[in-house]
Amino acid sequence: MIEAVGLDADDTLWENETFFRLTESGFAELLAEHGERADITRRLYEVERRNLARYGYGIKGFMLSMVQTAIELTDGRVSAATIRRILDLGQEMLAHPVQLIEGVPEVLGALSDRRLILITKGDLMDQERKLAASGLADHFDAVEILADKTPDSYARVLARHGIAAERFLMAGNSVRSDVLPVLALRGRAALIPHDLTWEAEHDDDPADDGFHRLDAIADLPGLIARLDRAR
Repeated sequence: MIEAVGLDADDTLWENETFFRLTESGFAELLAEHGERADITRRLYEVERRNLARYGYGIKGFMLSMVQTAIELTDGRVSAATIRRILDLGQEMLAHPVQLIEGVPEVLGALSDRRLILITKGDLMDQERKLAASGLADHFDAVEILADKTPDSYARVLARHGIAAERFLMAGNSVRSDVLPVLALRGRAALIPHDLTWEAEHDDDPADDGFHRLDAIADLPGLIARLDRAR
């Protein structure tokens, strides 16, 4: 029986990548005289990947990566006004209202008989802000905001809450973060694809009996019911 369900936050419960893409577009437009849009966004992505070990995931690290990319693209000649505009773009992201994905409140209500744990990664303050603004906090028995999602970090979460991996299912939009680390612990994982997923989160679907691909989050209660019947 599935005793506990972990749920990712960004692009699983509420929209997130959409705002990164819009900001990325604004950044490329701001620096258009220094290269083609595709080249600028590729340089930004490369800088982001290099900086993950320094800044982690989230908007603040993205802001710093935009500033660094602007400096590199202009050979250090970027103006203070451009830096100011880059910071404005990031601050607009931090202030953006939370937009729930369709069906999320109903699904959380349908799973109220399970232990629900929000397991997300990124900037602590921003994730706490989004959870508070979402109106979903009361649905969760616990909230875990991780620096990264690895088998070890999931194992610590499960140990902290006294949950056996074989009785745990994680649901989220990233194969790399929400599926593979949990399968490594012999738990179960449900992929709920989002139209936009950051390139760094892409990976192939695993050939594992514990893996399930859903069309939408609305399919999650039905999956859990089927797993219970099959036990």
